[in-house]
Amino acid sequence: MYVSLIARDKPGALEIRKANRAEHLAYIDSTGIVAQAGPLLDDNEQMVGSLVILDVETMADAENWAANDPYAKAGLFSDVELVRWKKVIG
Repeated sequence: MYVSLIARDKPGALEIRKANRAEHLAYIDSTGIVAQAGPLLDDNEQMVGSLVILDVETMADAENWAANDPYAKAGLFSDVELVRWKKVIG
């Protein structure tokens, strides 16, 4: 099943994001369950969050992935939402 992870950064946390980006991207590559991913942007094209589509067996798998994301471990996010998602186009 697909699960969308929608995470909003804490205000003023761009430097935390930048400092942990390489580790976050390596985590995405190493886990092999990310179908799509990219940053959420504000009106000035600055990164302010993340959208990650996970291809997992269970919601627990998605929760585990989210908890072990280097961004989450660094305290980047103010909130994270995991929602089942159905691919219709693309």
